[in-house]
Amino acid sequence: MNYFVILAAGKGNRFISKIPKQYTNYNGKKMIFHSIDKALKSNLFRKVILVINPKDKQYLRNLKNNKIKIISGGKERMDSSLKALNFIKKYKPKKVFIHDAARPDFSIHLLKKINKFNLSDAIVPYLTSDNSAKYKDKTKISNLKRENVYLTQTPQCFKFNTIYKLAKKNKKKITDESSLFLNNNLKVKFIKGEITNKKITYLNDFVNNKISYGIGFDVHRLVPKRKLYLGGLKIQSKIGTLGHSDGDPVLHAITDSILGACKLGDIGEKFSDQKNKFKNIRSTVLLKNIINIIKSKGYLINNIDINIITETPKIKNYKKKMINIISKLCDISINQINIKGKTTEKLGIIGKEKAIACEVITSVIKNA
Repeated sequence: MNYFVILAAGKGNRFISKIPKQYTNYNGKKMIFHSIDKALKSNLFRKVILVINPKDKQYLRNLKNNKIKIISGGKERMDSSLKALNFIKKYKPKKVFIHDAARPDFSIHLLKKINKFNLSDAIVPYLTSDNSAKYKDKTKISNLKRENVYLTQTPQCFKFNTIYKLAKKNKKKITDESSLFLNNNLKVKFIKGEITNKKITYLNDFVNNKISYGIGFDVHRLVPKRKLYLGGLKIQSKIGTLGHSDGDPVLHAITDSILGACKLGDIGEKFSDQKNKFKNIRSTVLLKNIINIIKSKGYLINNIDINIITETPKIKNYKKKMINIISKLCDISINQINIKGKTTEKLGIIGKEKAIACEVITSVIKNA
C-alpha cells in the first residue's frame, strides 16, 4: 500500500503574494491541485495526505474526496513530514511518497517510474547542474565537477518503516527527506528526474508561461425533427439544430476558440462538412480530439467564457450541467468555465426562435 504526502504548510516568504504560493492560480488551477490530481489519476495511492497551515483551510473548502486527508503541519518541514508519517502509521503503509506542493509540473510517468523500482529504502529523482559549480567552505572556494552535483527533486519515495524511524529521532532542519538518509550514511537510489519538474519559488517563475486568446463563433438554424445539443447536453425540444454533425453551436464555438488561441486553424479545416465520416458525429468527440492535440503541443486551457444567444431554451436551467460536461471534455475545473445566456430581444432570426448562436473566448497557457 502506497501513500502520497504533499507538504504545503510553508509560508513561501520569497513568493510575494497575498495568496499563499501553493494556492495561487498556476496553469489554470490552484498550484496544489496539479499535484493532487496527478496523484489521484495515477491510481498508485490508497490515500493522499495534504499537510497544510491551518490558516489556509479556506482555499480547500470545496475539496471533497474520500482518498484525500487534510492535516495540520508544523513550524518546520521536518515537523510537517513527521506529522504526516505519524498520521499514516495506523494504515501500516509499505511505501510513502513525499512531495513539495511547489513542484506542480512533475508527471504521472515519473510517479510510475519511481514505483516500478523494488522496495528500496529511498528513491530520489535528480538532475545534474548545467552551470559551473563552486563550493564555499568558510573563506575557501573550490571548484566542483558539475556532473557530480545532484539537484534533487520531489516526489521522493521511501520505505515507511525506515523513514519513520529516522524522522522520529531527527533534530536538525532538513530541505528534503532524503537528507535524513544521507545524514545517517544510508543508501539512496538516485534516478533521473524531469527538466520540467521545477520548483516554483519566486513570483517571476510564472513569467515562463505565455497566455494567448482565441475567439469562437457558431450559429445553427432550428428545425423540426432534429435533436438539440447544447454544450454536450441533450435537451428535450420539438426543434433541434441543423448541421452536418450534431449541430452543437456551443461545443463548435469552444473548439474554434481553442484552435484560435493555439494558432491551429479552425474547426472547418479539422472536420470538414464535406466528409461523410463526420456526418452526425457528436461534437463531444470533435472537441476531445482537439484537446488531445493541444495537450500534445504543450497547451493548457486557462479559462473559457461562453455566451449562448437564444430565445429558447432558457440557458439558466441547463448551465450547471453544461459546465460539468465541458469541464470533463476539456479536463479543467468547473471554476475555469463561465456560461451566460443572452437573447436578441426578439430581433432577427434568433429572436424569432429560428436559430441559436454562441460566442466564446478562451485563454490558453503554453509552457515556454
